[in-house]
Amino acid sequence: MLILAIETSCDETACAVLENGSKVLSNVVASQNEFHKKFGGIVPEVASRKHIEAINPVIAEALEKAGKKFKDLDAVAVTYGPGLVGSLLVGLCAAKALAWSLKKPLIGVNHLEGHIYSNFLAVKPRFPFICLIVSGGHTLLVLMKDHGKYETLGRTRDDAVGEAYDKVARFLNLGYPGGPIIDQLAKKGDPHAVTFKKPMIEESFGYDFSFSGIKTAVTRLSGVKIEDLAASFQQTIVDTLIEKLIRAAYDKEIGRVALAGGVSANSALRQQLKERGEKEGLEVMIPPLEYSTDNAAMIAIAAYYRFKKKQFSALDLKPVASLKI
Repeated sequence: MLILAIETSCDETACAVLENGSKVLSNVVASQNEFHKKFGGIVPEVASRKHIEAINPVIAEALEKAGKKFKDLDAVAVTYGPGLVGSLLVGLCAAKALAWSLKKPLIGVNHLEGHIYSNFLAVKPRFPFICLIVSGGHTLLVLMKDHGKYETLGRTRDDAVGEAYDKVARFLNLGYPGGPIIDQLAKKGDPHAVTFKKPMIEESFGYDFSFSGIKTAVTRLSGVKIEDLAASFQQTIVDTLIEKLIRAAYDKEIGRVALAGGVSANSALRQQLKERGEKEGLEVMIPPLEYSTDNAAMIAIAAYYRFKKKQFSALDLKPVASLKI
């Protein structure tokens, strides 16, 4: 069975072809980073226009790399939220047109659900587990009990972790996107050079997060070597994320945890979660780097399990900017 999936929730135009729910035949991603760098962040109108320019060539490339034609497809999947409405609309229109013209099912996928399913591109699904979703727009802890069955345990009360990285990088004139830049700088610095308070780490806050405070704390510092500042900032973030995830696993008596979202590409977070998980006797799932940031393969595998249940979408499916999981 072949599913073609489209992902345009933010500033990557992506298309993938998945065979039988496990084999990625192609996974094409066109990034817009170069267009948004000069603004220090994503400009929604620019993102939408770039999606329009890229969508058809990206779909064509995905099919060519997969060695397939439109007539070979069994379903068309697409992200319908959360994300930038204009960006989502481009992908939705393309997916609807394909589904209608090919007379194939349309499968709408929640972008956050896709990130969780990125783990299953490397391992077989085993439930239950707790997933930490960390990206530019989202930071939350989700208990996944089975396919399509989720319980949100905690979420950020202000900035998402990726947003905090970008804002700190912008303040320090490091460039955009901030996450990879700070991650590289941190490798050259002392993570204990500056002591930041771990935000909302007390058990009284439950599993919720907050990153606006540490972002502000960075802007008030001076005279600190930039590599040390990056390392200390990142270590505080990583410690907070891992502590909340491990605590949730213990409280819920669940021996399996997962990482997902664009910030899951962070080298310190990946390595330290593996080490802490091994120490605590937990099974840790982390998606391969190519599936950590926004991509369409993760949307395709999430759609595969919806296809098996015949959970199809109508052709009047609309984009939902603040779609919850």
